[in-house]
Amino acid sequence: MEHIPVLLTEVLEALNLRPNITVVDATLGLGGHTRKILDSTKPSGKVIGFDRDARNIDLAKEKLSDFEGRIVYVNDSFSTIKDHIDELVDAVLFDIGFSSLHVDDPKRGFSFMNNGPLDMRYDQSQELTAEQIVNSWSKDDLAKLFRQLGEEGFAHQIAKAIFDSRRKERITTTEQLAGVITSVVRRTGKQHPATKVFQALRIAVNDELGEVEKGLQSAVEVLKPGGRLAIISFHSLEDRIVKNFLKDCQDLEVVTKKPIRPNNEEIKLNPRARSAKLRIAQKR
Repeated sequence: MEHIPVLLTEVLEALNLRPNITVVDATLGLGGHTRKILDSTKPSGKVIGFDRDARNIDLAKEKLSDFEGRIVYVNDSFSTIKDHIDELVDAVLFDIGFSSLHVDDPKRGFSFMNNGPLDMRYDQSQELTAEQIVNSWSKDDLAKLFRQLGEEGFAHQIAKAIFDSRRKERITTTEQLAGVITSVVRRTGKQHPATKVFQALRIAVNDELGEVEKGLQSAVEVLKPGGRLAIISFHSLEDRIVKNFLKDCQDLEVVTKKPIRPNNEEIKLNPRARSAKLRIAQKR
């Protein structure tokens, strides 16, 4: 599935775009937001795009080849923004949901919808994988992970089932893990029983919450006074971090007292936008 940029109109307005400014796209992905940012900052506006996944960088370069010379690509985490930028910038955008490209690629192991290896790494050069966590963490540590990062009510039961299953056979695929989970948790409503566990593993593998905190601080340090910071989050754990950071940061003035949500028309066109929340702040 093609990745559709979420809350696009609202983001372009939030960043206060104008000709010839410099914008950091902290989560480049396939460049959906970046393309529109470059269109809105002609003739010589620049984007510095960050992505931990080298494959995303390569694909974005292909898709954005008509903007050559106006984009700097950085294959690194957005937590390192300040390490790669020498001059202050006019705006920074975070879209901290994981992309459709990851969800829909079974070889990356992000989803239980297709069978694949239990990987879940954005950065394929890092060592820690979901398979390692599932097969080596203690039963108590797994339960704590599922409870805290997945907000899973059956965390203890699932951890015990994983512990018992892996004693017989190593759990190496998304299908295996989903099967273990559904053996102890029945489906109620639309949500698959494995959804929260897969979320927790993905967050842990990539240290997503820690990266968000570091990234936001890094972004504030490279923003010009009056510069805009826009953050899209997709679940409560991320949004809580963003909300508290914006409220507590003395260098920022919060623009959105309540988060901006996608309208019904956008949700109909892109169901994955349903849980998106956009918060905006301005550097003092």
